Amino acid sequence: MIKIILIYLAAVNLAAFIVYGWDKRLAVKERYRISEKTLILLALFGGSIGSLAAMHLFHHKTRKKKFAWGVPAILALQAVLCVYLIIRASGV
Repeated sequence: MIKIILIYLAAVNLAAFIVYGWDKRLAVKERYRISEKTLILLALFGGSIGSLAAMHLFHHKTRKKKFAWGVPAILALQAVLCVYLIIRASGV
């Protein structure tokens, strides 16, 4: 089960990174963009590390408060949830 979760997290973070990068490319070319809702949902579904990495690497969405504060907040909540689940699973 842990292996499946890790594969899922790797995939969703890679997807988030690619989608944020693609959206930045579209923004530079002034083309039709990926919705902010989609970008936030990628972070919520486990892609917060990939989202945050892409935001900083591509300098994308870093000025928008819902991204600048929201994605790190999502990451923090996911980290707390992971720690809680690990502690609970270990019986501590």
